[in-house]
Amino acid sequence: MGALPVFRWRLAPDGYATRRQLRARGLRPGGQEVAATLERPRRRRGPLVAHLYRVDLAVPVRPMTPGRWAALAKANAARRICPRCRRDAGYVIPTSLGMCTRCAFPDPCDSVRSV
Repeated sequence: MGALPVFRWRLAPDGYATRRQLRARGLRPGGQEVAATLERPRRRRGPLVAHLYRVDLAVPVRPMTPGRWAALAKANAARRICPRCRRDAGYVIPTSLGMCTRCAFPDPCDSVRSV
C-alpha cells in the first residue's frame, strides 16, 4: 500500500471520521489502520494532523460493565481526597497544587481561632 491520502482541513469526504467523531456516533475504530490524514496549515510551525478512520469499518463501542463503573467511581473518588489532610475536598484536586486549596493556601485567621 502506498502513502495515506491527505486532505486539507474541513475538506475530508464523507465516510471518514476522527476518533472523537466516531465516539460521538457510538463507534470506535475497532483495530483498523488509519485510512487518511487531515492537515491544517499553521504559519510558523508544522501543520496540525488528525488521523481519519473509515466509518463503514468502525464497530460499536463496548458497553460499560458494572465492574468498570465501580472502578471509575473509585478512581474519581481518589482524585478528590487530599493527600495532606486526607479529607474529601468536594472537587477534583488540581495536579498543579497536589493538595486541596485549604492546605495549599492556609488562612492565617484559622490559626488564631484555634488558640
